[in-house]
Amino acid sequence: MNTIRNTTLAAAFALAATMPLSAQAAEAATWSQKIITPEVALKAALAAKDACQKQNWQVTVAVTDPSGLPLVLLRDRYAGWHTVDAAIGKARTAASWRESTTSIAERAMKPGSADEAIVHLPGVVVIGGGMPIDAGGQRVGAIGVSGAPNGDNNDTCAKAGIAAIDGDLAF
Repeated sequence: MNTIRNTTLAAAFALAATMPLSAQAAEAATWSQKIITPEVALKAALAAKDACQKQNWQVTVAVTDPSGLPLVLLRDRYAGWHTVDAAIGKARTAASWRESTTSIAERAMKPGSADEAIVHLPGVVVIGGGMPIDAGGQRVGAIGVSGAPNGDNNDTCAKAGIAAIDGDLAF
């Protein structure tokens, strides 16, 4: 009887000793992330599209969550069919690499670059117009614009979209 009681007490002490470690381990094994809402994503997409329309550029704008999954897609009436996949791909690429597609392209397009192979990955689009959306030091989404005459112009519209939601993302 004494042996059973001692074994039970030893097991209880061992369990109690590991409980704080388990709580710490559980905390270290998980993380939380803020994600742009569809409403704020729509506001960014509309602002980007409007900036392009002022220049008479017919574009498609995609806003994604931090993993690159689309939340909003807007296409101007005369934007080409190819701009849909390109806008999503730009946003997805910017989200995944955590930087603008313009800066990714600068590295990846250099002959002999270690990053050269990424241009051949399915769904990766490395031309201007894709930008991450950050708030509070973390990625909350990404935006991709396609259809303006060149990558720099797509970047300009993407920046307008991000600027339109800057106040909404302050936390």
